[in-house]
Amino acid sequence: MRKGVVEYCVLGLLAREPMYGWQLADALTESGLIASIGTLYPLLGRLRDNGWVTTFDQPSDSGPVRRYYRLTDAGVAQLALFRTQWRPFALTVSRLVGEEVPS
Repeated sequence: MRKGVVEYCVLGLLAREPMYGWQLADALTESGLIASIGTLYPLLGRLRDNGWVTTFDQPSDSGPVRRYYRLTDAGVAQLALFRTQWRPFALTVSRLVGEEVPS
C-alpha cells in the first residue's frame, strides 16, 4: 500500500525545501514509509526519469559534496494533482473499511 504513496510523500517533502538523500531517508524511515535508504534511490531515479525532480550538487561542511533533489514544475503540478485526489480517496477507503470518516 505504501508503494503508491511514498513517491508523493517525497514530492511533498521536496515541496518544502530541496533535500539530499539521507535527509529524505531519515524523514521517510522515521515515518515508517521506507525500510532503508536502499529503497529510496531507485524511487528518486524514477521521479527524475518522470521529470518530477531534478538534482544539483552542493559542497558539505562535514564531508563530500551532497546531491540535492528539488521539484521541477512538472513535480509541483503532479503533487497538486495528487493532493486533489488524495482526500476523496482516503475518505472513500475509510468509509469502506468501516472507520470513522476524518473531518
